[in-house]
Amino acid sequence: MTSVPEAYLAVAVMALVGIGFPVGSFIAAAVLRPRKSPNDPTKMRSWLLPGYETDQSLYLRRDSTYECGAEPVGDAHINFHFQYYWYAIIFLVFDIAFMFLAFGGVIAIQDGMLDEEVIGALATLTAFIVLMGLGVWHVFRKRGRIYI
Repeated sequence: MTSVPEAYLAVAVMALVGIGFPVGSFIAAAVLRPRKSPNDPTKMRSWLLPGYETDQSLYLRRDSTYECGAEPVGDAHINFHFQYYWYAIIFLVFDIAFMFLAFGGVIAIQDGMLDEEVIGALATLTAFIVLMGLGVWHVFRKRGRIYI
């Protein structure tokens, strides 16, 4: 039998890695990236390559947006209809719900539950999925019109 801290050790390690990787990446990028020279703002210096300076005054298009090799045309802000977001939300809800339901089913089968308990758990999971499906059916019956 394992204690509670031992059971959550893997979760703690994954949380530390999940938080530490992006934070470490930001710190490494801030320390290692080339910077503008304080003496000449058109030159870039690199901490990793001392003595290597590049003249950025030749690259006038450096601050422009690069978009697949083509010149960017028009405004980048595009208004999407809410239905696109609605489909994404439905996908995420069902995806996450399925993940938790499948995980719960695997745990229930591995723990060696009695047949009556497994059937009860499956009935509960089925009722949950049916209720979620009825909610989506109700929204689509209204032709996806959602008023916020």
